[in-house]
Amino acid sequence: MDTLNHFNQQGEAHMVDVGDKSVTHRVAVSVGRIEMLSNTLEHIKQGTNKKGDVLGIARIAGIMGAKKTADLVPLCHPLALTKVGVDLEIQDEPPAVLCTATVETRGQTGVEMEALTAVQVTLLTIYDMCKAVDKGMRIEGVQVIEKKGGKSGDWKVAS
Repeated sequence: MDTLNHFNQQGEAHMVDVGDKSVTHRVAVSVGRIEMLSNTLEHIKQGTNKKGDVLGIARIAGIMGAKKTADLVPLCHPLALTKVGVDLEIQDEPPAVLCTATVETRGQTGVEMEALTAVQVTLLTIYDMCKAVDKGMRIEGVQVIEKKGGKSGDWKVAS
């Protein structure tokens, strides 16, 4: 079993030393969804939300979130990201917006946290922009589904 590497021998939290790791092309893909009332989804589809273009603003927020991950998660390394893509898909039944974030870098540590943060910030932005008409929206299913590169190699969630 793998050990948790954010603790030193004394059991204290510390930032992992990645200095000796190889620089490789690293990719992580995360997904999540926000379920809502059909009326809320119609506002998004029709562009009638009073706060503006919900999906466009949420996409930008997700990209910004990925870039700020090291500021939000205490032991994350600040990374030079080479790509952040946020894709949004409307689902009519049940009414929801699906989010997929793909993050890439060439570096010594992975970008799973950045991909997860991108999804969460995207979905939180949708909630923020639509909460006036639907306070019961639910963010669900946020997870890493794929990672590439690094010492542990490639991984994909079991179908």
